[in-house]
Amino acid sequence: MESPARPLFAGRAAVVVVYTAAMCMNGLDSTIVNPALFSIAEDFGRPVSAANAVETAFLVGLALGLPVAGWLGDRYGVKRIFLGALAVFTLASALCAAAPGLGTLSAARAVQGVAGGLLTPVGMTLLFRAFAPHERAGLGRILIVPTALMPALGPPLGGFLTEHLSWHWLFLVNVPIGAAAVLIGLVGLRGEQEPPAGRFDTTGFLLATPGLGLLTYALGFGPAHGWTSPGVALGGMLGLALLGAAVRHQLRSTEPLVDLRLLADRTFGAASWLALLTSAGLMGALFVLPLLYQAARGATALDAGLSVFPEAIGLMAASQVVDRLLPRLGPRRLALPALLLAAAVLAALGFAENPWAVRALMFGVGLILGTAVLTVQIAGFADVPGPAMGRAMGLFTILRTLGGALGIAATAALIGALGDGTAAGPYRLALLLTAALVAAGALLARRLPAEAPGPPPED
Repeated sequence: MESPARPLFAGRAAVVVVYTAAMCMNGLDSTIVNPALFSIAEDFGRPVSAANAVETAFLVGLALGLPVAGWLGDRYGVKRIFLGALAVFTLASALCAAAPGLGTLSAARAVQGVAGGLLTPVGMTLLFRAFAPHERAGLGRILIVPTALMPALGPPLGGFLTEHLSWHWLFLVNVPIGAAAVLIGLVGLRGEQEPPAGRFDTTGFLLATPGLGLLTYALGFGPAHGWTSPGVALGGMLGLALLGAAVRHQLRSTEPLVDLRLLADRTFGAASWLALLTSAGLMGALFVLPLLYQAARGATALDAGLSVFPEAIGLMAASQVVDRLLPRLGPRRLALPALLLAAAVLAALGFAENPWAVRALMFGVGLILGTAVLTVQIAGFADVPGPAMGRAMGLFTILRTLGGALGIAATAALIGALGDGTAAGPYRLALLLTAALVAAGALLARRLPAEAPGPPPED
């Protein structure tokens, strides 16, 4: 009797395919809309400043989805939550493309953000459960595509689609990809026995979720509208107050929504704070460099975008470096010098005048900082047990996302305080700030293990 035909994508192959497709959509959507904001505002007859709500809505939605991702995965199953979030993300993309007005578009983007906030930690949990710790060094080439390459591709792809088709295609491209990924996941992904989810932490949810959302709102609008404007100031202060109360509650709760006690683990704690610092440095640099090129050096938007793009090529090369060197050198000896060297390259960017020198340095940022980031991410979860993986991934993703927002806000505030004009000085100082953030991570890198994860002992 013949065995039933095995699906083309099943088991670990299905995990890789579905994870990569979903995270590529999520990564692209974080940056692809930026070049189209002017066209969106023009189509709806609104000022460009109003169109910024489209991006802020996505970021706020992202912050709302992150805290509950771990609990939902434990309660309803990682497969079910991942595919459900992917289906909602795909449907929201279609609603964005068909939006009749700016308010509808912003609301659909917020739904996209909530789904994206669930996708990232739950998807990483799915991936890391499928591969043992000693196999994860080889995941670099998978992780780097959605988390780093796609956000770098977003602006040029968004500009191309907007110019040659329309801004509606920024969202329509997600629909066939998302639908295919959901179908592959339904057929090929296996459900697993989840750890007990415990009681839902309602108090933690009511504190952490609006706290993160309000702080993200303030960080997003602060540089453009002023930190003392009523909405930004009130949102920021209330967000910080709620997050402070949330931290106090999470540390006291027996079943917290976000288990902050995981940060007490030497390796995971160091990796999580490192993720915040490196994300702040990288996102801050990607924000500052195009402004330096356009405002202080008179380059066009296209030239500025092309000057940043080599970073994506360096990131792709970083996955190969980690695959080969992590097993030989170990996390500490690979990440620590990479962080110091990346800080030096970021500092040098502010003083490079030749376009090809800038491109070479951006390639170096992608290669060197990408090596450090991947090493930290792989090492940080080596000792996290399977039952705690969902909560740990949610916490790690929250800190990394918050780090990116803080990096952009800090550099924007520095540029604004020192004179937001055509002088290169403020932009150079902002790049030096991003270098300092990455260099500070070297202190934490000393807490990473010296040896790479090995295979489990044989029985």
